[in-house]
Amino acid sequence: MPDRKTRIRRAVSRTPLAPLAALPKRLVRVAKHDAGVLRESARWLVKSREHHNYTYDLTALNREHLAWFVSVVGDAPVALVRQWMAEIEADAVLRTHIEKTTATAARRGLADKKVRYARRLGWYALIRAAKPAHVVETGVDKGLGTCVIASALLRNAAEGHPGRVTSLDINPEAGYLATAQPWAAVVDLVIGDSIASINALDRPVDLFLHDSDHSAAHELREFTAVEPKLSERALLLTDNVTVTRVLSQVAEKTGRRFLAFREQPSHHWYPGDGIGAAWR
Repeated sequence: MPDRKTRIRRAVSRTPLAPLAALPKRLVRVAKHDAGVLRESARWLVKSREHHNYTYDLTALNREHLAWFVSVVGDAPVALVRQWMAEIEADAVLRTHIEKTTATAARRGLADKKVRYARRLGWYALIRAAKPAHVVETGVDKGLGTCVIASALLRNAAEGHPGRVTSLDINPEAGYLATAQPWAAVVDLVIGDSIASINALDRPVDLFLHDSDHSAAHELREFTAVEPKLSERALLLTDNVTVTRVLSQVAEKTGRRFLAFREQPSHHWYPGDGIGAAWR
């Protein structure tokens, strides 16, 4: 039989006083949450230099969700996906290159030295699974994602599946991380408008990644422009999945399957981005 305190609490919960009685407990929960956000925000303001394209690690649980996402989209055993994700994180040569190049770059004042891949672990694993001959990415910025893509392509090539990435950006200063060997050996950096650059592609696209102008209108323009360039079983990815429904609508219109992954950053105020995937 419930004790007297429990009986009183239950009785109050059935009266108009319930919202008022619950207010202190609700305030404590909100205060704890907001204090955590403020603490992470203050830490980031002091320790980080980034002003956009934030980098962070994923929570352990979110990493596992990412592995299963790649397993489904890439039709690969999840144990192998975990190996691929560990493979890029264990690449000391790439990590050292990114750290040293970032430290001496002209834009070093706006970039963190520590390498954090987050959802790009998924990009890497998807490329390892799909073995694409031609990847196209729009939006390069410093070139962190480009290096990740190039690393996956180089690993594939060592296993007998060569490929290249065409990286498109409108900023002539973009891609400085991806200009060193061996990564530059599989990267074609094209500076200019993404739509014009997509229209000028002269070979089929096996994997397309939208990560440029994040407006829904531009995202749709890119997917519309690349559609006639795609190989039969091309994989479409968007970095914009937490903001728009563009890729899910494209998938439905073109008879593709669609799946979304959302990041959960570890120890960061930013709520995270994600990966949207459409495939046949």
